[in-house]
Amino acid sequence: MVRRYLDHLTVERGLAAHTIEAYRRDLSRYSSTLASAGRTQVGEITTADVANYLAVLREGDDSHPPLAASSAGRAVVAVRGLHAFALAEGLAEADPARAVRPPAPPRRLPKALSIPDVERLLQVAGDTPALRRDRALLELLYGTGARISEAVGLDVDDLDLGVSAVAAGGCATVRLAGKGGKQRIVPIGRYALAALDAYLVQARPALAASARAGRPSPAVFLNARGGRLTRQGAWGALRAAAARAGLAEISPHMLRHSFATHLLEGGADVRVVQELLGHASVSTTQVYTLVTVDRLREVYAASHPRALRSDLPFPAASRSAQERDAPGIGGRSSAMRYR
Repeated sequence: MVRRYLDHLTVERGLAAHTIEAYRRDLSRYSSTLASAGRTQVGEITTADVANYLAVLREGDDSHPPLAASSAGRAVVAVRGLHAFALAEGLAEADPARAVRPPAPPRRLPKALSIPDVERLLQVAGDTPALRRDRALLELLYGTGARISEAVGLDVDDLDLGVSAVAAGGCATVRLAGKGGKQRIVPIGRYALAALDAYLVQARPALAASARAGRPSPAVFLNARGGRLTRQGAWGALRAAAARAGLAEISPHMLRHSFATHLLEGGADVRVVQELLGHASVSTTQVYTLVTVDRLREVYAASHPRALRSDLPFPAASRSAQERDAPGIGGRSSAMRYR
């Protein structure tokens, strides 16, 4: 049943290889746990068995450490998908996992860089092919909101830089292959376009020349051997740029978070940002609106003369008209104190 389900995810659902491998690991552990409890047939599995498996994931055992809510949740999603598939295919008469919900991970707001920090990060100076590549990579990540896997997976044919169209007021675009093989077309801003053009013309040919004879790579971003840049290589480029910029605790996904946050702060509609990020549900994108709302609160508290401030002697509503109009307390003459 597990093999049939994984084949279904691969062939019919078209899930990515690393996702299939994660499901395989989770379901292998699930099968082993059930076997140790004497459950070898799908019809023998009960809701209590699935709930106990979740408890084992969270508590750990002799062979495995306790899992965080997010990791345990992923494993339970795999189990729920397996039993739903078994029921739909007629391999089982009931779905014992339907009532077992994945644990809810604590909600964490995405971390975004400030615009000045982004500008410092993107100032990757140098004329070497590798530095030109790194500049183009980082500009692309921030300028399109691409995931790191999407960026290193780009082929030259995925770029539509459209020099003539751009000159006529159009826009360059890139085709990104997201989760589940879903593709989307994202515009490229002029800074990323300039960095890509400089890399493709002046640096990529030198890196491509390092490839083994007869095996040119179609990848946009190449490593020192002329092959496709790996995720680890892209991470290294980001860490090196962050070190030069004096930034700590940075990741490729922070550039994606910054892309979304800065768009929303600039007035972009959340539905547009959803399409640009390739989110299947707008609820995933809406977490970025919480970041901007926090920013709005900060600006309001620091700028509005009637904002609630800790340095006010007492609530404005309790003051008399004479006190409200008195200089330096809260009248018109004191407004600048609270800006």
